[in-house]
Amino acid sequence: MPKEKAVKKSRIHNEIQKQGIVFNKDFGQHILKNPLVITSMIEKSALRPTDVVLEVGPGTGNMTVKILEKAKKVIACEIDTRLVAELQKRVQGTIYQPKLQILIGDVLKSELPFFDICIANIPYQISSPLVFKLLLHRPFFRCAVLMFQREFAQRLVAKPGDKLYCRLSINTQLLARVDLLMKVGKNNFKPPPKVESSVVRLEPKNPPPPINFVEWDGLTRIAFLRKNKTLGAAFKQTSVLDMLEKNYKLHCSLRNTEIEKEFNMQQKVMSILQNLGVENLRARTMDIDDFMKILLGFNSEGIHFS
Repeated sequence: MPKEKAVKKSRIHNEIQKQGIVFNKDFGQHILKNPLVITSMIEKSALRPTDVVLEVGPGTGNMTVKILEKAKKVIACEIDTRLVAELQKRVQGTIYQPKLQILIGDVLKSELPFFDICIANIPYQISSPLVFKLLLHRPFFRCAVLMFQREFAQRLVAKPGDKLYCRLSINTQLLARVDLLMKVGKNNFKPPPKVESSVVRLEPKNPPPPINFVEWDGLTRIAFLRKNKTLGAAFKQTSVLDMLEKNYKLHCSLRNTEIEKEFNMQQKVMSILQNLGVENLRARTMDIDDFMKILLGFNSEGIHFS
């Protein structure tokens, strides 16, 4: 190898050695480095020595090691094999090695195992799907303490009438009690993300509300598409009426019910909204009880959202 190339290669190698692992932006890798934040997150989870803990995106294991000190077992889900190797190296030959199980792969595509608590500094681009994967997971877990982008965290706790109140807010609050625990500045991470962060505690409602969540989600999707519009206007959209009519016809055929000749979906929908007295409500000010009443009203007339 020519001398020049050898020198260049050795310089690059030294740079990589100095930096350690180069974090992958595609996976949203920002390693939490402040031990005080890590300790605080673990304390807020009220961890017991008998608990099995799920950690999503353990990174280089700063939080994992601290959880291993207090829990019976940690199941760490990691997509990046370089970080898996780093984590294995970190516990190798220690008392923590038998307590750590690593699941390699995309947590959104994986079957989640049983766990009592979830503690995680999660990659922010999977925030929303991960929240619902956790909240719809059975058997129930006790609570999750999760780090999110600050605005996402504020949406989770937003109330009707708040500027950030949206479908995410009401869908999450239907399934869980949500508390904002603390703000975390960007300098607590390596490399620092572009946004500020917040830690949230989610406690699943057990037993869950007696509602088909897929239907509920279908209803809130229509209502929040334009949250400042009235429900009357939201339900007049052709795409919405077509979807409801398709579901209605399927529902009737499954029950061998004949559809009346003069059937008109728009008229039926408007009459349900008027009878419930909700056609002038707007999603941005509606709470869980409002949506439950509407879902029940539609379902009792054979109209479904899934």
